[in-house]
Amino acid sequence: MKMMTSAQAAKELKRLNEERDALLSAEARASVFTAAIQEDIESARPDYDYEATFDDLRAIEMKIIRLKHSISRFNLTTKVPGFGMTIDEMLVYIPQQTALKKKLDKMRSRLPKERINSGFSRTSNFIEYNYCNYDVKKVQSDFEEASKRLAEAQMALDRINTTVEFEADI
Repeated sequence: MKMMTSAQAAKELKRLNEERDALLSAEARASVFTAAIQEDIESARPDYDYEATFDDLRAIEMKIIRLKHSISRFNLTTKVPGFGMTIDEMLVYIPQQTALKKKLDKMRSRLPKERINSGFSRTSNFIEYNYCNYDVKKVQSDFEEASKRLAEAQMALDRINTTVEFEADI
């Protein structure tokens, strides 16, 4: 067991994945080789031990599994101050707030009345307008509130990820 923050755990996960990828790449290059008929096969044979490589890969993958489980357990049980939600719930809440902010931004940028055609055409003799069917000022207020909540949520999560330690099984 090792004490670490989520930020440290993410860096360790990245390192383990890179280590696994490098081992897989080396295995792909060394597990099969080409030799000419007149060449001594043993001198052309690259250094490769299937069983050792297999065991090394399994060891790395088990570390990844245990570390991800430790992170998941931390995310499921740690409450984010000021939000009454766990980190796991915040990881759903933040994308929802981001989508809401994007929608409100689009709505607030509309004009209350906007002309949609340039006047008379072959298909229509009428000038048409789109009208907002909502209070643009209310949308602006809701946008500002959503932006504020999103920023606060991101900051609270960043604070936990960089300061709160948990036991990681690595």
